[in-house]
Amino acid sequence: MEATISLILEIIGTIAFAISGIKLAAAKKFDWFGAYIVGLMTAIGGGTLRDILLDTTPFWMDNGWYLTVTGLSLLYVILFHRQLERIKSTILIFDTIGLALFVVIGIQKTLTFDYPMWVAIIMGTLTGAFGGVVRDILLNDVPLIFRKDIYGTACIAGGIVYWLMIVCNAEPLLQQLSCAFTVIIIRLLAVKYGWAIPVLRNND
Repeated sequence: MEATISLILEIIGTIAFAISGIKLAAAKKFDWFGAYIVGLMTAIGGGTLRDILLDTTPFWMDNGWYLTVTGLSLLYVILFHRQLERIKSTILIFDTIGLALFVVIGIQKTLTFDYPMWVAIIMGTLTGAFGGVVRDILLNDVPLIFRKDIYGTACIAGGIVYWLMIVCNAEPLLQQLSCAFTVIIIRLLAVKYGWAIPVLRNND
């Protein structure tokens, strides 16, 4: 049952991240193939780095669903791009959902390898944020996590909440939901109210 839930979360997260990457690629006038690659790298980049660090086979190599789901996400954007354009902050919404779900997945998987919670929080942050780093590099942008936006910080906060739920002996589902909602709420509030990490100044 738990494995099924994890797979569902990964597929939903893949769709969300893939759409966010494809939409940004479309804004840069990429062709369909280029948009697919950007969407795919956004979706699998973080999980691939996590699995390499955990010394296990990258998750997408054991299941072709992720490549197919990215293709279906591209098709969805092609067919319904006008409807998506009517939704304000479409990219933000999909990116935030993907970020939250992949933080949860990264923490879960790391804990199954019996690593301590602090390692799991780092891995969850990498799982959620690194795909966006690859996406932004492919799009020739400064990665979002390195700008003043509250992004990686939201992942860490979600991981801390996950740990607190474990300490409180909460049900696994509550642990996961608490983590995901923390990431989503912090990210959306940060964008709405302009919260930001101070920029490092060069005094020269």
